[in-house]
Amino acid sequence: MSRLVDGARAIVAHIAERLEADLSVELWNEDVLPLGPAARDDIRIVITSPEAIGKLMRSPRLMTLVELFVSGAILIRGGSPLEALGRWDHLKAVALRRTVDRAFLLKAAWPFLLVRKTSDEKLTFARRVLPRFGSGRDDGAMIEFHYDVSNAFYSLFLDPEMQYSAAYFRTADTSLAQAQIAKLDRICRKLHLGEADELLDIGCGWGGLACHAAQHFGAKVHGVTLSREQHDAAQERVRSRGLGDLVTIELRDFRTITSPGAYSKIVQVGMFEHVGIDNHDAFFRHVHGLLKSGGLYLHQASTRRASTDLSSFRKRTGYMKVLNRYIFPGGELDYLGLTITNLERNAFEVRDVETMREHYYLSLKGWSEALYLRRDEAIAEVGPERVRLWLLYFALSCVGFWRGAIYDFQTVAQKRQTGMSGLRLGRGD
Repeated sequence: MSRLVDGARAIVAHIAERLEADLSVELWNEDVLPLGPAARDDIRIVITSPEAIGKLMRSPRLMTLVELFVSGAILIRGGSPLEALGRWDHLKAVALRRTVDRAFLLKAAWPFLLVRKTSDEKLTFARRVLPRFGSGRDDGAMIEFHYDVSNAFYSLFLDPEMQYSAAYFRTADTSLAQAQIAKLDRICRKLHLGEADELLDIGCGWGGLACHAAQHFGAKVHGVTLSREQHDAAQERVRSRGLGDLVTIELRDFRTITSPGAYSKIVQVGMFEHVGIDNHDAFFRHVHGLLKSGGLYLHQASTRRASTDLSSFRKRTGYMKVLNRYIFPGGELDYLGLTITNLERNAFEVRDVETMREHYYLSLKGWSEALYLRRDEAIAEVGPERVRLWLLYFALSCVGFWRGAIYDFQTVAQKRQTGMSGLRLGRGD
């Protein structure tokens, strides 16, 4: 065992020289080792057993780190994953695979390579994900995997309106609850909603937007979701607010709605990421068919940076592999130019595009802080593994939006028609 401890000390010291982080590592024998020249030990990465180092050395990938963290083989003590990630330079962390001396690490790590433990597949999506809707792709099962965890769990970190997408912060000090109301109001105003409108809310979640559009703008709203938990909560929200004459919520795939021109306005917020790139054309064609002539569609979705070589864009990053396995099975992010192109290809006129990157960063930060503060309640509701997973998911995504590796946009498009749009001039409204 002393040989393993000596090897771990050598590995940590070697990484610390290159990472220069402001936190420490605690080994299974309670040794505390700094990860930088002036590192504090108030936040610690705890390695609970030698098996964790062995697995990481055999497979030095983000997926391995996530597996170890979810299983409890690696823990964070003294702060949240987001706080821990804030203690180092992310570019140096990304560059570690190039800057470390691999021969030195291999020599120090070889005793760990013989230490093995059975892999733990808890919380992973085990089914095969097919790319195309209608060819065996089970969207319902994938949505249930993420959203049917527990309404009580989500309520621990979301705002009272249960909004699970980027809020709109007028300032960095705006509360999450205020920012989510501002987001709902902004969406309704971008759609020019009024009492004469019939709005389809695709992936309506827990019904916050549907109720806001009806209560404050007088629109008649049809919300659909594939999540049973969300559907039941949304129906209760409608009932408790006395909006049953204006809002209908269905447990239904929106692609089964086949009434041409049934809606003057359509919105989807954060649902498009689940569709899969191979299904984007079919999605936009169906939205187009459901809209009245000149109708408006608001599209809010996260995207990735376009790659220099677009032919390689769909190659999954380590982050996307983690999300597909643990968080959003079947999910894919396009890039903004592809969104715009596909809208135009499918007979839409793009009217407005607004970035939400900083807003999503602040939203994720708020969710992370709220969940970490109430982590004991969350553990009682869904177990420690899932709480660790969600905290890590928030942290990784937050860093992605902070770095500019991930974006989020609100795009407003109009069903193409000949002549003037008929919309008000300017953006003041």
